[in-house]
Amino acid sequence: MACERDGMSDEMIGEALIKEVIEEELKDMPDNFQLPTSLAVDVKSEQEKKVVTQLAKMIRIVGDKVQDDRAFQDAIDGIARDPVSKWVRFRQVADKVFEHGITWERIAVLIYVAGRLAVKMVEIHLPQSVRDIISWTVEFLKNNLLVWIQEHGGWINSFPDLAVASIQRMSLMSSPSYNLIFFFIAGLGLGSFITWRLTR
Repeated sequence: MACERDGMSDEMIGEALIKEVIEEELKDMPDNFQLPTSLAVDVKSEQEKKVVTQLAKMIRIVGDKVQDDRAFQDAIDGIARDPVSKWVRFRQVADKVFEHGITWERIAVLIYVAGRLAVKMVEIHLPQSVRDIISWTVEFLKNNLLVWIQEHGGWINSFPDLAVASIQRMSLMSSPSYNLIFFFIAGLGLGSFITWRLTR
């Protein structure tokens, strides 16, 4: 496993990342809502926490691309409304995300969609479904994405691609080209620094 030499496997990073993104998406929910954490993996060191936190930030930026996408919103609503086959509907959405192949950006979109789906379930008074969403996302990651993640150097190698995707998102929001250059260099620098620190 690509990151296992640092004490944390790609599988554990994926699980911690899913938890982090869902927790962040649910932070504005009512105070009486408690995130079920039994399926989540906690990171052990400050360095691991920084990696997961940085990846989660990049995922939220990349995921904001689909926030206004009507098709994804309809898919999330469809999962929430279907009382019987939520797993089947979730799987259909996940398959749609990856219908043109696996990329770091598409993995980020799937995790972001899981976070938005968790929010939707809490809003329609089905907070117990958050545990299911965590479980489905972790299961999909393990069964369909983990080998690809490992073959592509592990989560640590996602930083450059996610930084570029984040920059593309930010460049759409601002027109001056110097902002694009600044964010590109900052993202590339951040990704390089984290890669350097984890490989020492």
